[in-house]
Amino acid sequence: MATSNDIKNGTVLRIDGQLWTILEFQHVKPGKGGAFVRTKMKNVLSGKVVDKTFNAGVKVETANVDRRDFQYLYMDGADYVFMDNDTYDQITIPAEVVGDAASYLLEGQSVMVASNDGNPLYIELPASVVLEITYTEPGLQGDRSTGGTKPATLETGAEIQVPLFLEQGTKVKVDTRTGDYLGRVND
Repeated sequence: MATSNDIKNGTVLRIDGQLWTILEFQHVKPGKGGAFVRTKMKNVLSGKVVDKTFNAGVKVETANVDRRDFQYLYMDGADYVFMDNDTYDQITIPAEVVGDAASYLLEGQSVMVASNDGNPLYIELPASVVLEITYTEPGLQGDRSTGGTKPATLETGAEIQVPLFLEQGTKVKVDTRTGDYLGRVND
């Protein structure tokens, strides 16, 4: 058990049986009354963000979240199989836990798996990944870097918007947090 004075960014708290990550915190000491801690918290599983205020010195339950490097191996039915880079143990993670990250997962890719008491909570991808365009409409003469965008399907099946001049077979860098096109990658 810790107190509200120990709250820092990244701390994971267990509140009403749910895990919450502290995104922002501020210790406030008003002129009148007692001090308190104002926080912005994100639910680890649902992603919901809420503001919560704790009185100074109140006991809070912290949760131990273990973050380790894993390598994505393959898909097994609806589940994903990952291998621990240190112990070579394999774990199976359900599709609900992988979530939107599945749109940017390639076999052999390194990811960070966060778990609590041996239960995987979520996976964290690198900030950007390099993927190949498997389908897009052909660009027309005169369609160059200035101008609009068009949809393109990536090798993982995800669809993103790319500049008009890009063609099928081009490798592109994609932001895994927003799904935005970041640039073309030359081999």
